Amino acid sequence: MRIGELAARTGVSERSLRYYEEQGLLASGRTPGGHRDYPDLAVDRVIHIQELYAAGLSSKKIGQILCCIRDADGRANENATPELIDELCTERARIDRTIADLIRSRDVLDDVIARASEDIPVAAE
Repeated sequence: MRIGELAARTGVSERSLRYYEEQGLLASGRTPGGHRDYPDLAVDRVIHIQELYAAGLSSKKIGQILCCIRDADGRANENATPELIDELCTERARIDRTIADLIRSRDVLDDVIARASEDIPVAAE
């Protein structure tokens, strides 16, 4: 599939897809006319890349992880090393801390909203 179709199917801009290629996260072939040509599995790969970016991982770390993620066909290119597993556990702990911080912030806001709502006079009918 061409880059425009991959962008449409994943909701990722063509510019981002080119960046993923520059970073070695995504590969494409070339048509005789020189256009990028992606395999169908590229859709799943781009979705994985987006999920990992959303988790706060760098492109370098994503590159290390992608080879261990199973494609839609159930195959992974490599197994994760013990070092990579340790690094991923550290990243997961960071995400857990961020989630806990966000929950505390939401709880504070809930309390402020509840207290502020008590102070609003009820309109007479």
